[in-house]
Amino acid sequence: MPSLSEETNGRIKYLEPGSTIGIVGGGQLGRMMALSARQMGFRIGVLDPTPNCPTAQVADFQVTAEYDDVAAIRELAERSDVLTYEFENVDADALDDVRGLVAIPQGTDLLRVTQDRVHEKTFINEHGTVTAPWRQVDSIEQLEAALGEIGYPSVLKTRTGGYDGHGQTVLHGPDDFAQVREQARREGMFPPSILEGFVDFAFEASILVAGNGHDYVTFPMVRNEHRNNILHMTIAPAAVSQEVEREAHELAVRLAKGFELSGILAIELFITKDEHVIVNELAPRPHNSGHYTIEACSSSQFNEHIRGIAGWPLPKPRLLSPAVMVNVLGQHVAPTRALIPEHPEWHLHDYGKAEVRHDRKMGHITVLCDDTQAAVEALEATGCWDDLR
Repeated sequence: MPSLSEETNGRIKYLEPGSTIGIVGGGQLGRMMALSARQMGFRIGVLDPTPNCPTAQVADFQVTAEYDDVAAIRELAERSDVLTYEFENVDADALDDVRGLVAIPQGTDLLRVTQDRVHEKTFINEHGTVTAPWRQVDSIEQLEAALGEIGYPSVLKTRTGGYDGHGQTVLHGPDDFAQVREQARREGMFPPSILEGFVDFAFEASILVAGNGHDYVTFPMVRNEHRNNILHMTIAPAAVSQEVEREAHELAVRLAKGFELSGILAIELFITKDEHVIVNELAPRPHNSGHYTIEACSSSQFNEHIRGIAGWPLPKPRLLSPAVMVNVLGQHVAPTRALIPEHPEWHLHDYGKAEVRHDRKMGHITVLCDDTQAAVEALEATGCWDDLR
């Protein structure tokens, strides 16, 4: 019988190998969580509507149903010792309903904060961390007033549901505001949103922090490049001053403590030209920009996530080698596969998705190197990602 001694907050004091971890969501993040969990001796169940989804291919069982199917979530809970999730848009109420059946170490407060941009920005600011200036806007009239305070350019974001640039509109001037107003008139509604001041950043970055409810460790800060609002490439480590590095690590631990974090929290950052660190968004799970950790760090983000939710002690991750990670989208599958025989330095990860679609994340490649700029140039020189230039 697995050791499932629980604390009153629903966290596990210690989860023994042989126990079952249920994952809500069957995409690539769940797949890589499952692979790490298997290495530690855990069994895996997954809830996902797609039969033989990427996680199911490496799991012990799948509950095939929609994510908001209450009966399906209950079935997963009854067959698992611990539940975790691989994406934000999980029904927090449905998870709360099964707390009497299964431990949910991440809790649902973390979900509710990160599912709503107003709650997220408020949490970040209340924990002494800087964001872009923002205002809650629930009507065209409130948007107009917020623009009077924040000014142009600015970014209008829906409060919930956005990812990879979806639900975001850059307002460069009054003409863009007029278009938003006209769209709201045609649709007869204005979605609850926030308005953020535009950040003139030098580059985008991110940092991962892992917790087990009381101890917290951080990964190296990395530099990210987005193309068409999708992460294209991550460079580890980011070339920043010691002061910027220290500030990023301190804010990561501060936010993790605020959540009493179990598992991984990803923090997306803007680094300004005068070396200020501004938090953009939070993700309560492993993150695309952390995939490099599988090969480049002493412990991957997926290992730390599983250890955290299982109540295990967390080793401080060390960067073993500089690295570059690049995403393989649907249009890149054929050209990258054709070049596998020519690139022994490529660590290729294929997510096992049945349908190849344009701009869909199908896998990633990590290159360990001594010179990250040379590695970036070598990857781009293959021509596999020319469509994103």
